Amino acid sequence: MPTSPPTPEKRPALQSLDEALARLLTAVAPLGEAETVSTFDALGRVLAQDVVSTIDAPPADNTSMDGYAMRAADVPAAGSVLPVAQRVPAGVVGAVLQPGTAARIFTGAQIPLGADAVVMQELCEGIPGEGLGSVRVNEVPQAGQWIRRRGEDVERGAIVLHAGHRLDPAALGLAATVGAATLQVARRPRVALFSTGDELAMPGEVLKPGAIYNSNRFTLRGLLQALGCEITDLGIVPDRLDATRAALREAAQGNDLIITSGGVSVGEEDHLRPAVQAEGRLDLWQIAIKPGKPLAFGEVRRAEGSGSAWFIGLPGNPVSSFVTFLLLVRPVILRLQGATALAPQALSLRADFDWPRPDRRREFLRVRLNARGGLDLFPNQSSGVLTSAVWADGLLDLPAGHAISAGDTVRFLPMAGLMS
Repeated sequence: MPTSPPTPEKRPALQSLDEALARLLTAVAPLGEAETVSTFDALGRVLAQDVVSTIDAPPADNTSMDGYAMRAADVPAAGSVLPVAQRVPAGVVGAVLQPGTAARIFTGAQIPLGADAVVMQELCEGIPGEGLGSVRVNEVPQAGQWIRRRGEDVERGAIVLHAGHRLDPAALGLAATVGAATLQVARRPRVALFSTGDELAMPGEVLKPGAIYNSNRFTLRGLLQALGCEITDLGIVPDRLDATRAALREAAQGNDLIITSGGVSVGEEDHLRPAVQAEGRLDLWQIAIKPGKPLAFGEVRRAEGSGSAWFIGLPGNPVSSFVTFLLLVRPVILRLQGATALAPQALSLRADFDWPRPDRRREFLRVRLNARGGLDLFPNQSSGVLTSAVWADGLLDLPAGHAISAGDTVRFLPMAGLMS
């Protein structure tokens, strides 16, 4: 009796991007280690402790204009003339302003006691005379005009920056405003990086037949540097199982996360899957996005039972590697630092092109904002065309099976938010 052919093994359904990201962020916990750094050197770091103001900012009422400080009641009509009793530059505390007099004052200077208004110098005329002369005021002032009140920006005791905030230049300025010379920030994540592939060469080397330059090493290293990571670069690993396992063991020592590119497909020369399974475990393999379906997530054991390092294997195609890093690795690295804002801000914009043949996977198209306020599409969306990532200023997040007609409103992820 003839035997039936074996039933082919059923492949598990691909996980969605949202499912995969939730799985990664649930597994990975913040490092929970902090260090004190100078506020000068804290750009891009994540706060580990709230910044609380010990002062009012501004610390005293001050003028936002060059002009003359006075009592509004002393100028009943435009053209009133007042003697100038004092000159108050920034950094000088003036004397009490006597009734019926004015003070020449400069931007940022403290308002003299007794004054309740400032008239900008363009609306005043200086009149030479004895001492500092007089001033003709060509506007009837309102009490409080052009005065910045004590504490109107920040009050003493207020939390100005919360733990988990990633520090940009404006945040550093705010920390300095309240006198914070140092900040408590999360330790930098330690990340090991390597590429797999016998075809890879470094720029500067002569390309042999069949070889290509290793662009992923530069792209991923740059993205990790932008996120403030300490990087251990292990270079290019040969396409052999023993070499891949040895590289994983080396990468796990002293690092929190291992990032690789290439070798995560299902070909005979793709050794990362069995290597990670031998040196640790895999929790995730392949996701339903384009570009970037091959993606691996798991852990690699450290020697002698000293814990493990997280592992994320990215595809070898340069755009696939780039996009999957932005969508999945960036949030993980921010999570390790305890950041509270992990997702990029999306915008609803108009597509100025047609995309009539959607994929069954969720797609991320390289697009650029045009002068009309719409989005243009890079003509070649291949996962190997890295010029599309340089040309683009964002990704269009297209649901699976969804076509686009010119004029449709689409979801746009600005590159500035994805790469900072």
